[in-house]
Amino acid sequence: MSKWAYNSSYPSIDDLIKRAKKKVPRFAFEYLDGGCNEDVNLVRNTKEIRDVELIPQYLTKHTHSDMSTELFGHTYDAPFGIAPVGLQGLMWPKAPEILAKAAFRHNVPFILSTVTTMSIEKASELTEGRAWFQLYHPAKDEVRDDILKRADTAGCPVLVLLSDVPTFGFRPRDIRNGLAMPPSMTVNNMLQIMGRPEWALRTLINGQPNFETLRPYMPKNLNMKQLGKFMDQTFSGRLNEDKIAAIRDKWKGKIVLKGVASEEDTEKAIKLGLDGIIVSNHGGRQLDAGQSSIVPMTRIAEKYKGQIKVMMDSGLRSGPDVARTLASGAEFTFMGRSFMYSVAALGSQGGDHIIGMLKTQLLQVMEQICCERVEDFPNFKVR
Repeated sequence: MSKWAYNSSYPSIDDLIKRAKKKVPRFAFEYLDGGCNEDVNLVRNTKEIRDVELIPQYLTKHTHSDMSTELFGHTYDAPFGIAPVGLQGLMWPKAPEILAKAAFRHNVPFILSTVTTMSIEKASELTEGRAWFQLYHPAKDEVRDDILKRADTAGCPVLVLLSDVPTFGFRPRDIRNGLAMPPSMTVNNMLQIMGRPEWALRTLINGQPNFETLRPYMPKNLNMKQLGKFMDQTFSGRLNEDKIAAIRDKWKGKIVLKGVASEEDTEKAIKLGLDGIIVSNHGGRQLDAGQSSIVPMTRIAEKYKGQIKVMMDSGLRSGPDVARTLASGAEFTFMGRSFMYSVAALGSQGGDHIIGMLKTQLLQVMEQICCERVEDFPNFKVR
């Protein structure tokens, strides 16, 4: 199936989800698994991707299918990458390190979040300078400039600007769980941890997860309330054209705007000289009343492909989902939860497992419909 580690007991994302739920404390699993408000858009994301149908061509001459995809001057082995996810080390100890290493081995992009548990420098070391970096825009220019300098020094080829968190999403599960970093030690949370001994032991061995990229800017010995206040004060949340223009002037590499959901924002990204967009609704974690990501992405790709690189995340869970999204006009795709489910389920083997599984699933679809190259996918979409 793949030259990389593959566990035949977990051949689907649903298998991985079930296993992950049994491996990590509920507060950590629900942070990963949940959306905002009533989870309407969380469910809609995947459902509407799976409404897309492809047409097989069984009698057409076909020699082989090739998943390789050129993106920003680098040829990746597959048209999907690892989306940025916050607090990864909370869900499984050393999760971002596991995924960065797997991404490098499999030659797919890995995007590091500002608020995950691995530093820019470590991500660069593990990927030999190939890791992308997603920036939550800081409130203070000096913090922004220092983070950009660190990312540039680390050799980061692509800077991803997060646009869809003007306010943090209203997430009932996290509120009930009193989610904090490190986890708040309520009686309920302690009982959950005691019920997950492997997670607890590995967390003990590896130490409490922390916001490693932000560590230089954080006062020492913050308690829970102080940490929340620090995060609110450190990030300004809402992007605007002036903030993006200032970063475009400073950053030498490629810039991608993540969280785009409209033609209007796409046009602004083009005018600002950005290199790509990721159409996304933050995995259904920000605006429950919004559209699924594939709906605006399809419109945007039809109108703007060729003027800017159009990519998508949110709702993809499998190789067939990648195929459906590419057939709808995306030039590249990203997934966050799928990779984290696999790491939570299988630990250090989770990164290799999920990438190998997704590659195998996607190649099977390409062979089935007689699609030779990734850019040919739109030719096989039912109109």
